Amino acid sequence: MTASTLNENITWKQLISFFLPLGLSATLVTLSHVIINSTLARADNPEMVIASYALPLSLIGITERPVILLRQACSALVRDRISFRAMAAVSSYVFACIILIGLIICYTPVGEWVFLYFFGVERELLETTLSVYRILMYVSIFSGLRCLFHGIIIFNMRTKWLTIGMGVRIIVMYLLSLYFITTNNVSSGRVGAIIFLVGMIIEALVAIWEGTSLLRKVIPEKAPDHPIETKKQIFSFYKPLLYSSVIAVIIGPAINAILGKTTHIHLAISSYAIAVSLTQLVLSFFSYIHQIVLNFYRKDARTVFRFIFLLSFIPGTLIAILAYTSLGPWFMTHVMGVNSELMHASLHAMRIFMIMTIVFPWLDYMNGIIMLRGQTKIMVFSQSANALVTVSTLFVAIWAVPGWNGMIGALAQSIGMLAELFVVVYVLKRTSEDPQPNLSTKNM
Repeated sequence: MTASTLNENITWKQLISFFLPLGLSATLVTLSHVIINSTLARADNPEMVIASYALPLSLIGITERPVILLRQACSALVRDRISFRAMAAVSSYVFACIILIGLIICYTPVGEWVFLYFFGVERELLETTLSVYRILMYVSIFSGLRCLFHGIIIFNMRTKWLTIGMGVRIIVMYLLSLYFITTNNVSSGRVGAIIFLVGMIIEALVAIWEGTSLLRKVIPEKAPDHPIETKKQIFSFYKPLLYSSVIAVIIGPAINAILGKTTHIHLAISSYAIAVSLTQLVLSFFSYIHQIVLNFYRKDARTVFRFIFLLSFIPGTLIAILAYTSLGPWFMTHVMGVNSELMHASLHAMRIFMIMTIVFPWLDYMNGIIMLRGQTKIMVFSQSANALVTVSTLFVAIWAVPGWNGMIGALAQSIGMLAELFVVVYVLKRTSEDPQPNLSTKNM
């Protein structure tokens, strides 16, 4: 399962200085959503306003998945201007498809059907919800632009610019939030959409500015022995990532649907939501482990493995502190404002989520090796295993232990991710005799 290395000694200082800005930028994303929700909470009817923003945002979460993958693809494949032009061409196709989907949802009866029947929006909220989506649909485009140039920035070890971009975005969003609050203009979910869009534009501009500077001054026209030159090669790497991402979309709705059949429905859904949000907050910091593999594994695989081994204990330890010490109840009671019953149910779910916090770093590590080899088709099978095992676990648990409530969702999601890891490890072992990534045209 090892890739041949360049026998270059990588220091832990190099790994930390590369990884820390990535982790911080991922964690700061959560803060941007806190700013928006805190702003919308100042409205005269905050429940209605937040709902009109949250539902279109959840749809954006689906349509944004394809552009997020551009970061991994660019980081793995772009080494010169020729490969970047191929990557940019593929990105333009992705952007065009997202704009087309957005326009169909915004200005045809399809949008009404999606929000009325899929998301269950009340008819009196439909027009407001659509007006919010008409702003948010452009978030995916600017998110894609930042991810495209993030790939260049990450490979060239300038990861501090991700933190800088995210920091500037947070400042601008906060100032814009203060403007809407002080002028008493928080009247609809459109305010949240405007804040989010402006913040994403700012982050994209920072990424484009640094990325284009690297293209002009650092990145050569043609890198020696780099095989990526055509859009076909980019698509062959990118499409399996996209397919696996589409498969992953079904997991969230499946969990929420099954939790609706538990003994205490509202307690189950809310406790799972709190537990998964805190777990994802912790895991977000470690969501760039695959980038360590992409950029350092072939240089010094042993040091990378040791570094990941150390990192792998941190998320589980943090969740254990919240779930098994007095810090968790204090945080949920005084910071999140949850009642005693919901707090205990959320703590029980978090204890099960510890399985996922142990599995996630190693899954991201293995996925990094997959991308390094150019074997992204593996991820379609591993993600399919995740979805299949998650759904199967949901049905078995709701039949056997319906009183587990939110713990059912935590168990299913954790076991599903564990199954995904097993598939990845198995396939990588089977293909270890050909460890070199092969991204040439004839193999794609």
